[in-house]
Amino acid sequence: MGSILLEDGAAFRVWAPFADAVAVAGTFNAWSTTANPLANEGNGCWSADLRGPKVGDQYKLVIRRNADLLWKTNPYAREVTGSTGNAVIHDRDFDWTGDQFTMPPWNELVVYEMHVGTFNDLPTPGPGTFADVILKLPYLRDLGVNAVEIMPVLEFPMSYSWGYNPSHPFAVETSLGGPQGLQNFVKAAHQHGIAVIMDVVYNHFGPGDLDLWRFDGWSEPGHDGGIYFYGGDRARTPWGDTRPDYGRPEVRQFLRDNALQWLHKFRVDGLRFDATAYIRNIYGNNNDGWNDIPDGWSLLQWLNNEVAASQPWKITIAEDLRNNEWITQETGGGGAGFGSQWDAEFVHPVRDALLAQNDSDRDMAAVRRAIENRNGADAFRRVIYTESHDEDANGHLRIPSEIWPGNAGSYFSRKRSTLGAALVFTAPGIPMIFQGQEFLEDEYFRDDDPLDWSKAQTYQGIRQLYTDLMRLRRNWFNHTRGLRGQHVHVHHVNPADKVIAFHRWEQGGPGDDVVVLLNFANRGYADYRIGLPRPGLWRVRFNSDWNGYSADYNNWGSYDARAEEVGRDGMPCQGSLGLGPYSAVILSQDP
Repeated sequence: MGSILLEDGAAFRVWAPFADAVAVAGTFNAWSTTANPLANEGNGCWSADLRGPKVGDQYKLVIRRNADLLWKTNPYAREVTGSTGNAVIHDRDFDWTGDQFTMPPWNELVVYEMHVGTFNDLPTPGPGTFADVILKLPYLRDLGVNAVEIMPVLEFPMSYSWGYNPSHPFAVETSLGGPQGLQNFVKAAHQHGIAVIMDVVYNHFGPGDLDLWRFDGWSEPGHDGGIYFYGGDRARTPWGDTRPDYGRPEVRQFLRDNALQWLHKFRVDGLRFDATAYIRNIYGNNNDGWNDIPDGWSLLQWLNNEVAASQPWKITIAEDLRNNEWITQETGGGGAGFGSQWDAEFVHPVRDALLAQNDSDRDMAAVRRAIENRNGADAFRRVIYTESHDEDANGHLRIPSEIWPGNAGSYFSRKRSTLGAALVFTAPGIPMIFQGQEFLEDEYFRDDDPLDWSKAQTYQGIRQLYTDLMRLRRNWFNHTRGLRGQHVHVHHVNPADKVIAFHRWEQGGPGDDVVVLLNFANRGYADYRIGLPRPGLWRVRFNSDWNGYSADYNNWGSYDARAEEVGRDGMPCQGSLGLGPYSAVILSQDP
């Protein structure tokens, strides 16, 4: 489908079942509406092989229906001149020489969510580009990131957008660098050891600059959008009445081809599906049988099966946010087949605990449930975070600014926001942070407001704190292997003093067992006693109260703990250690 280069020209093919005639007009035929007609294949598709068209030529499809003459962009166009412009004959070949990247195991992923247009927007006209992001890849590598998740880069109206309003789902946004810009970015990320996960939007299209709307001129009452869209109630989404018709085989194929294009042709390492609840249900409900969309559920299963069959090491992530464990169950057992999903049962209670004005209002039982929650048997079937593009926008400030509006660099903002980060990197799940979180970016997220990179220097100690957490999470020094493991046991909950501790392990033993202690109150302890899994010396691998992170920290928790063989908290041993206010301490034994 689309335009396909031939040795001496190009082939064009399009699905337009209600058209009376279709032609292609472009720079190669002086935009003639009659010079190059497409033949009706008799199956709803029209096609022609033409001599002369070449890479870079622009074109439109000219669709005749009754008395109407419609100039349309090919739905499969890989490149366009803009959301209201022309399709471009695109050379799909790219020099991937040297790209030998291997996707990290999912239990070792450390994800950095990024908006390309604002991540490194240089002082030039327009948003930031893929080329601008490439300049910062060494920074991300050194930070400890091994996966970036980019918000949607499908062609959208104008130049500034979050990206969740795709006009041309197969094309890469022109203002960000177009398809070659994305390919260059993926290759460069791989050279720095960083996987690329890409957001895709299949719950709706547009609604702006949407050539798919009434594509071949046909529509009927209750089916306003034409061949690509549902009609009636099933068309409705919170973002416009443009939900694709998941029951039409050609639309299903369109979405399947789109997903596999990014994984195969652009070599991205995973896909994050936006708002899957609105693919499987009209109103995004969890278990509302009256309003389910069975074709939407089966589409998700098919897409995940296709990915698993061709590139099973690549991850698919659902933003469902309904705590539905069937999202990540195997398709053979009736599940949707996703590798992981964003976990609303983590982010909301943890943020509540961090943002509460009074220590007495912090709910340790809710924090415990957030640590222990999982989707089925695999602990890494969930993505855990305290900040994302949604949490940091829509009227919400970033956590440091929520804690103290107008004073995001305050002691309390630094302490409590990084306490949340420590929990993200030690609880079971795939950890994710949002761009700028590591240097206390305090502005709420907007698509025209770039990161303030001066803060990376101002708060270099906080940035080092994030790096230390990421390295421990990835078992960088081979003494925190348990943070990659399936097992967790919250063995100490002190609701009065707001302290919680848990044990992580993969197989157990020195170098594997990890104990995490978190203090959610404004009180420090010179000698706080907790249960430990084994006797001997437990070394402090991380202490968020270390004054190397900030000069006004007090170094509570700087000394190692020696475990005695006296039971405590359901553990066979116990030990004492220092614990600063609003601080986290991570312990393990030498292997």
